[in-house]
Amino acid sequence: MFPIEELQKKIDEEIARRSAGLNDRQPAELYAPIDYSLGVGGKRLRPVLLLMAFNLFSDEIEKALPAAIAVEVFHNFTLLHDDIMDKAEVRRNKPTVHLKFSENNAILSGDAMAFLSYQYLLECRSERMFDVASLFTKTALEVCEGQQYDMDFENRLDVTEAEYLEMIRLKTAVLLGCSLQAGALLANSADETVQQLYDFGINLGMAFQLQDDWLDTFGDQQNFGKKIGGDILANKKTYLLITALEKATESSKITLTKWLNTVDFNAEEKIDSVTEIYNMLGIKEITKTKIEHYFGRAAEILNQLPVNDLNKKHLIELSRNMLGRKS
Repeated sequence: MFPIEELQKKIDEEIARRSAGLNDRQPAELYAPIDYSLGVGGKRLRPVLLLMAFNLFSDEIEKALPAAIAVEVFHNFTLLHDDIMDKAEVRRNKPTVHLKFSENNAILSGDAMAFLSYQYLLECRSERMFDVASLFTKTALEVCEGQQYDMDFENRLDVTEAEYLEMIRLKTAVLLGCSLQAGALLANSADETVQQLYDFGINLGMAFQLQDDWLDTFGDQQNFGKKIGGDILANKKTYLLITALEKATESSKITLTKWLNTVDFNAEEKIDSVTEIYNMLGIKEITKTKIEHYFGRAAEILNQLPVNDLNKKHLIELSRNMLGRKS
């Protein structure tokens, strides 16, 4: 199997090649935000997962490269729109697209990226192409459903843990599952293995999003790539907040509710106060336990895959890297 670093390099080179082509197109104002968005880097997790799944059954990974780029372009399209909705200022330690250019630019360029992702996907040649395109479309709709739930939850104080977990399954996990399943489909793998890889991706995605929520409060901004405390300021109904509201004493629940209902506040004071309550209630450790639960389930599914142990090792290594763990 190709090393992870080599797959990342191939993806970066292909993105650079395609971006250069886009820069020759007009109007330049439409394509400049796309080039900026794709050029800020990242670990390219989703396209790497797609290529790794394909590589489990074939070494001709160039055949799956257009689909890998399609997944990465689609993912970045969702980030453009998410950052507008979340009023985010920083993405990967750089200004978000809507601040670098404008909200209108980010919306329209995001729309163009969604269509570009399909254009790239359809470059693939496979007898399972209909299945891949159907999966991609289903996943795209699910991601939108997850984002809508995320927005709906901002105006509710009664969001349950089950509702939250379903939201992150849709918003985050399905795209990881799609990436793995698409790679296996393009390699014409057996249906049972295709499903196992999808389930592996779902559980890995759940752990990944829970980790992302944890880092938003307890992480380091330089490593996280986004401002710490953004979820707290936006009243995001994360696993941390939902669990805190469930376990809070009467006094801490009053404090949390006050911050959730206060419109005019000092940002640093709100972040510090809510984080203090999280620490008092042990939310940091509780969330870590939940992350371990999903990571453990992903590892169990991976162990059952009918592929050699060395290839499994590559997948688990990437999984650990996603969650910031040492191999």
